[in-house]
Amino acid sequence: MFDMRRREFITLLGGAAATWPVIARAQQPAMPVIGFLNATALTEWARYVTPFQQGLNEMGYVEGQNVRIEYRWAEYQSDQLPALAADLVRRQVAVIAATGGNNSVLAAKAATPTIPIVFTSGIDPVKAGLVASLNRPSGNVTGVSWFSVELGGKALGLLHELLPNAAVIALIVNPNNPEAQSQPANAQEAARSLGWQLHVLNGRTESEIDTAYATLTQHRAGAVLIGSDPFLTSRRNQIVSLAAHHAIPTMSFNREFVAAGGLISYGNSVPDAYRRAGVYTGRILKGAKPADLPIDQATKFELLVNLKTAKALGLTVPPTLLARADEVIE
Repeated sequence: MFDMRRREFITLLGGAAATWPVIARAQQPAMPVIGFLNATALTEWARYVTPFQQGLNEMGYVEGQNVRIEYRWAEYQSDQLPALAADLVRRQVAVIAATGGNNSVLAAKAATPTIPIVFTSGIDPVKAGLVASLNRPSGNVTGVSWFSVELGGKALGLLHELLPNAAVIALIVNPNNPEAQSQPANAQEAARSLGWQLHVLNGRTESEIDTAYATLTQHRAGAVLIGSDPFLTSRRNQIVSLAAHHAIPTMSFNREFVAAGGLISYGNSVPDAYRRAGVYTGRILKGAKPADLPIDQATKFELLVNLKTAKALGLTVPPTLLARADEVIE
């Protein structure tokens, strides 16, 4: 009798123990999901995922352990962004990180008025209608901005130090990027103050970039400034090749341009901006509201000069300019 009761007790205990892991799993909170929306291509922009993850790590989140990330790449097809954003909304992600250009955040904002959105962008978010103010964004949108449009004047000033005798310059922009709408006006104002004549040319496709450089010779441009744009950055090898072929000094806002053989660049640190966006995303996962997170105005800017390219163009870089460079490629 005792043995029978003992066996029944052990059987009951074993059955209960088997259910404990199931109950425990059911009580665990669901892993939050971040929607990573990017207007560019995985092959080009994947290197910026790491600093974004580093920002998350600083807030205690590790992908695959306590947070999951759903990646959506538009492959430079801006018309795909609304569908990609809508998909992330249907999946009820906790936060959307809208990166890789201004079209990403515009698509995300149009897709949802409630899911928090963290952007990385060079556009003025107030003028673009993304937020009410820099200090109190309101709504569901906040992020990191480096105001690259306003960097045009600084970039042209540096270019003038390098080429004080130039009379005509050109600006190549991608009109498919909302940021390009204000780049020409800012650059025109800076060019006039330097006594330069400025021509604005489009570069929304590979063929348009080719055409732009062919046109430069007709305008007798002494230098070219490449507008801040992810697509133009992705075509840096093409631009560097054209600049060398036409022997036209060319400046960009992106350091990868100089690393590829371009002459000079001045702009924000993109990895640092993505890290900051990761921090903001982590803060939102912890309960912060976008409306209470001021726009993070990126403050880390880099000046790079390629002396090898300068030599090939027959240019002498002023020592004062070299002294201010964050990196010199020889």
